[in-house]
Amino acid sequence: QVQLVESGGGSVQAGGSLRLSCIASGSIFPIAAMTLGWYRQTPGKQRELVGTRSSDGSTIYSSSVNGRFTIARDNAKKMQYLQMTDLKPEDTAVYYCYGRRGSSAFWGQGTQVTVSS
Repeated sequence: QVQLVESGGGSVQAGGSLRLSCIASGSIFPIAAMTLGWYRQTPGKQRELVGTRSSDGSTIYSSSVNGRFTIARDNAKKMQYLQMTDLKPEDTAVYYCYGRRGSSAFWGQGTQVTVSS
């Protein structure tokens, strides 16, 4: 099992920046071997991909955040980060930290991000 805990959510005005953090614990896998990433969800909608950073450093971002959001990871600290810039009201959502190794996927409890216009 892997426990993921997010922090750093909050409220910000449009155009502002916010950084989310996620710490992993209890992993039976080396964190460095896992794909890490972020998803988000708004009420009544399915959880959607924000982006991922694989163990080899390759990244995938959704088109809605590409160029504005950046995922970083610190394997030694078992941390990953989501740096969000130029935030828009449509970025308002609960953001979930994600980790995957093979067919095993793990989720954090979510942290709310609210962007006001």
